[in-house]
Amino acid sequence: MKDIDNIPNLMADIGARAKAAAAELASASAERKHAALISAAENVWKNRDEILAANAKDLVYGRDKGLSDAMMDRLMLDEDRIRSMVDGLRSVAEQPDPVGEVIADWDQPSGLNIKRVRTPLGVIGVIYESRPNVTADAGALCLKAGNAVILRGGSEGFHSSSAIHACIQQGLRDANLPEDAVQLVPTRDRAAVSEMLTMTDTIDVIVPRGGKGLVGLVQREARVPVFAHLEGIVHIYIDAHADPEKALKIVLNAKTRRTGICGAAECLLIHESLVKTIGQGVLRALMDAGVEVRGDETLQRIEGVKPAEPEDWGCEYLDMIIAAKTVGSVEEAIAHIRKYGSNHTDCIITEDANTVQTFMNRLDSAILMHNASTQFADGGEFGMGAEIGIATGKMHARGPVGAAQLTSFKYLVTGDGTVRG
Repeated sequence: MKDIDNIPNLMADIGARAKAAAAELASASAERKHAALISAAENVWKNRDEILAANAKDLVYGRDKGLSDAMMDRLMLDEDRIRSMVDGLRSVAEQPDPVGEVIADWDQPSGLNIKRVRTPLGVIGVIYESRPNVTADAGALCLKAGNAVILRGGSEGFHSSSAIHACIQQGLRDANLPEDAVQLVPTRDRAAVSEMLTMTDTIDVIVPRGGKGLVGLVQREARVPVFAHLEGIVHIYIDAHADPEKALKIVLNAKTRRTGICGAAECLLIHESLVKTIGQGVLRALMDAGVEVRGDETLQRIEGVKPAEPEDWGCEYLDMIIAAKTVGSVEEAIAHIRKYGSNHTDCIITEDANTVQTFMNRLDSAILMHNASTQFADGGEFGMGAEIGIATGKMHARGPVGAAQLTSFKYLVTGDGTVRG
């Protein structure tokens, strides 16, 4: 890579090559894209020892950098996680190709036939921290949707991302598609991020994957459109009509399965009638599992619950900590979530259909769940194969962003010598 010390030149070159690759990829056949993804999956598995060796270097770097346990967990790869990455690549490969899909088709009285069809967005810039698997997920989804992608991984995952990227590029070569369709910024220099945010001539949309600091920076400084969520302040409301067994299973899974992901529960709202029964049982189970519970005055009467401070409401811990509060009704729960939530994912546990309807109708989070762990807030679990992120905005993409969400559309209008009177 030339001009690696001249970041503006480096990024301009990457952008120009991505734009040229996007033009070629937009009309690539579904079969060639499928072949590239299957080959990439095979190469990731074949080269897993090299990927794990690269990851070991990144883990040393991360520890030296003082990353939290949750961030180290995001960074760490093992054979199971590589297998999941391979499964994700294969799953995206087997999905229907969204490009050219007819979304709507109608005839006008004028004699015109009008079709709205899916078309690629163009060039997508993905800026992410820690998780090396984003290299595979983002590369696969962008390729499936006919987009070129510029990947800028976090400095802590530099070696892992490079090893995974090499496997994707081999897949592109094997399918006779342009290698420039999936590029990885070959430097840890943060100036590359600032450069990407202003590349309006070559990048069509930016997707940030990371913590509040990164996403906030991107949203403040980007001149390119952004798909993003700032935080995953995920709430679970245990309603008066909750099933005790379901509540226990869901809350424990939602908080403890993986604390460092954006779908992890951060605040538990408990109906006041359940404090001495289900509520107490769930909080004790959380504490037994090693979770620090920070509760309101009512819940502090339960042994082991620590006092919640005002800043605990609306906090994304990404750690073994949860805030807990009593509420008198579903309306009070909704009011709390509206005030402190982040429109990412929120859940209700209840057997009362009317209460579910109220919760679902009156909240506007990107994902609303009923009697299910919020850890399912994931594109792979939604059947998308993988996701490039979860968008909480309301323009274009919302919720898990899969291949179909990485497309725009165009209108194909057909007449037969038709003129307008």
